[in-house]
Amino acid sequence: MRVLLTGAAGFIGGAIGRALAADGHEVVGVDLMLDSAHGSTTPPEGVHQLDVREAGSPEWTGLLRGVDAVCHQAALVGAGVRVGDLPAYASHNDLGTAALLAAMHDAGVDRLVLASSMVVYGEGRYTCPRHGDQQPPPRDLAALESGDFDNHCPVCAEPLAWSLVPEDARLDPRSSYAASKLAQEHYASSWVRQAGAGAVALRYHNVYGPGMPRDTPYSGVAAMFRSSLERGERPQVFEDGGQVRDFVHVDDVARANVAALEQVVAKSVPRYAAYNVCSGTPVTILDVATRVAEGTGRDIAPQVTGGFRVGDVRHVVASPELATAELGFTASVDPHTGLADFATAPLRT
Repeated sequence: MRVLLTGAAGFIGGAIGRALAADGHEVVGVDLMLDSAHGSTTPPEGVHQLDVREAGSPEWTGLLRGVDAVCHQAALVGAGVRVGDLPAYASHNDLGTAALLAAMHDAGVDRLVLASSMVVYGEGRYTCPRHGDQQPPPRDLAALESGDFDNHCPVCAEPLAWSLVPEDARLDPRSSYAASKLAQEHYASSWVRQAGAGAVALRYHNVYGPGMPRDTPYSGVAAMFRSSLERGERPQVFEDGGQVRDFVHVDDVARANVAALEQVVAKSVPRYAAYNVCSGTPVTILDVATRVAEGTGRDIAPQVTGGFRVGDVRHVVASPELATAELGFTASVDPHTGLADFATAPLRT
């Protein structure tokens, strides 16, 4: 395949490019080189510095010629909790995706793999032992301030247990970043219908691994824990540390993208489908901090602070079953081992 890869200089995009090349595919790399993402505005060798929002330009037209599929990783990421963040997310993520899809159609490119995110779900899936599946509202500020971090059953008020989130779960984005990722999915599904095309959206869970950015808006919590340890400080764990997530290694994310590209080009998956990309092994945030700390070989234990961030969700854990069944993808890196190894892996500065 000849694949145009946006966000090719990024943490995940770089891993995808290497995985594609290792499988014998030709990669056409593009990246805007935002300083906030890369710490540099100079693209690496072989990567074209272009803005996806200008995908209708002659430079893009030339790059799209002869392409079998586009792997769209470029996005502005982060919590997106400020109202002032809205225009930037709408511009880079929404407009950028729409412009790219229009340019692909003009160039006759009709296959897409899109980087989406677990954030489109909002809260995860919850069950009450007595009353079954429940959809809790956002957690109450007064409850958080009092140290009550659980979601509660709206019928009996007992704490709710988490369960695995399937791809057909209700979507409830709760930040400007999350709203922009869902908008990207909507643009992609609309393009599929209008253009007679095919697309796969991959909903990444918490991605970590070598080459992850250090201390930027693009850093995940595992990188933040690691940075604290390198300063000789105890990692600060919010709430009670019991928040449950799925941490997936960047090499597995790259493998999922290669599988999705091969399947969508072969037309062996539905014309539009979304898949969770996850390890399938849930971990608590305290366990994440503990594993990273243990990986350093230093005697620095995490500190559970009881603090919180308004807007954070309590639990969100994915079901890996659909990606296994339809893409043939199963993660190979167990987070308990991978997070310990991550403690000494090279990071991007």
